[in-house]
Amino acid sequence: MNVKMTRYIIGKMMGVEGILLLIPMAVGMLHGEASASYFLVTSGLLIVCFMIFGRKRPENTVIYAKEGLVIVASAWIFWSIFGALPFFLSGTIPNYIDAFFETVSGFTTTGSTILTDIEILPRGMLFWRSLTHWIGGMGVLVFVLVITSLDERNCMHLMRAEVPGPEADKLVPKARNTAQLLYGMYFVLTAAEVILLLFGGLNLFDSVTHAFSTAGTGGFSSYNASVGHFNSAYVEGVITVFMILFGINFNLYFFLILRDFKSVWKNEELRTYLGIIAAAVAIIVINITPMYESIEKAFRYASFQVASVITTTGFITADFNLWPELSKCVLLMLMVVGASAGSTGGGIKVSRFLILLKSIKREIKQMLHPKSVTIVKVNGKKVKEETMRAVYVYFIAYILIMIVSVLLVSINNFDFETTFTSVLTTMNNVGPGLGLVGAVENFAKFTGFSKIILCLDMLVGRLEIFPFLMLFSPALWRKKF
Repeated sequence: MNVKMTRYIIGKMMGVEGILLLIPMAVGMLHGEASASYFLVTSGLLIVCFMIFGRKRPENTVIYAKEGLVIVASAWIFWSIFGALPFFLSGTIPNYIDAFFETVSGFTTTGSTILTDIEILPRGMLFWRSLTHWIGGMGVLVFVLVITSLDERNCMHLMRAEVPGPEADKLVPKARNTAQLLYGMYFVLTAAEVILLLFGGLNLFDSVTHAFSTAGTGGFSSYNASVGHFNSAYVEGVITVFMILFGINFNLYFFLILRDFKSVWKNEELRTYLGIIAAAVAIIVINITPMYESIEKAFRYASFQVASVITTTGFITADFNLWPELSKCVLLMLMVVGASAGSTGGGIKVSRFLILLKSIKREIKQMLHPKSVTIVKVNGKKVKEETMRAVYVYFIAYILIMIVSVLLVSINNFDFETTFTSVLTTMNNVGPGLGLVGAVENFAKFTGFSKIILCLDMLVGRLEIFPFLMLFSPALWRKKF
């Protein structure tokens, strides 16, 4: 493994985070907050890290997939470790494990929180929480690729290790240009949401922070009642639409730019994704209408929560913990399915479920007709055997990690609903669960040990399991690999 190049890239990324911390510092200073100085202190520490490790490019700059996996996993961990310092040093979150949990939840776009009163936080800290969502949504490394050169020849290994989904493809020949194009589309959609929220009566701060959280499908709000604070059908409608848009594979937006509408419409994952949303909304509306004064209000709450859960955003407008069991079961299934591959959403991804279902169908056909030759196709193209194998292994690893995590978190002795959904919601980067971690609850009641386990689950879920697990492989750290 090329240790020097790995260290160089991570050091460079530390410098980028140091510069990013100056943005919430500026927000804090504009509001006259003393806590703004702690962003500067943390920024200084990160710049020192950059000066030591990220200034001098090593002679051997070649990296392969293994280095890409290590760099991505390490970068997310280090960004979270340092990103938690402003919360901790300022006393906003006096316990470092809690501050780390909040920051991991931000960067992984999970949206789970340990805060019992969000509104008492300084504006700079609230802005930093939402900014972590926006950066983490597209990926911290993809962001760094956009604003720095890093390593032009090998950076596709970094993108493949970070972009969610069974496969990561280039949109244009150079990986850095692909990253810039992705962030260009990401920025335009975010800016459009900010403008529409301003038209809805929100001030600039609330518009930007909620747009950041929507874009990253994270769900951090500056209010205890989340989006429900505004009690506005218009605001909820705008955020619902944009949550769904950010849950779509960004490759399809590139096709739209090229006016290739046929490829967009024929995309099986998109149609399945929208079909699941429509079916879930219909079921929940029918199920919860007796709880509300009109079917319109039931549709308003159902559509928002379905979009929020399937895209793993985690915003709330209603306490779905009080909904009938059928509705809660539908939401739980949406947590697992998640959004599209290549989107900012979490979960297992619709594309993986498509491949799995088609693989089951193929096996049934081969049992009925042993001599027949059947292949799995998605969007009219044959799915490679290595991609299918990766999907199978992903599911097995997902289930095993889920089981181990539930067993470890059960030490808290909470009820099964709380224990299971706390793991489910963090591993799928959703945010709220059920029971004691329901829509209007938080994770403050968990022990430090459980919070660390849940932090690991958030990182495992966001990094698609294997980049994170690679860090614990002894073979990776051998000189000859």
